[in-house]
Amino acid sequence: MASNSSTFHLTIASVGETRFDGAAVSATLPGAAGELTILAQHEPIVTTLKAGTITVREADGPAKQFKIDSGILECSESRAIVLL
Repeated sequence: MASNSSTFHLTIASVGETRFDGAAVSATLPGAAGELTILAQHEPIVTTLKAGTITVREADGPAKQFKIDSGILECSESRAIVLL
């Protein structure tokens, strides 16, 4: 997937289900140590997530929200993966 400098590839998935898979401008997540926002070219990070809501902003259209109970975020280079 080609991405420009203002977006990154985001996947939000659990066993048997992909909730989001595409280009995002930002993703705000309920990190175990507090809320965090991922943008394009974010520093590499691996962290646990607590119960809350993930808010994904795409280049166009309204923000999408996903309720979660827990998960893991892994972010590197121009991609981020959330495993629920």
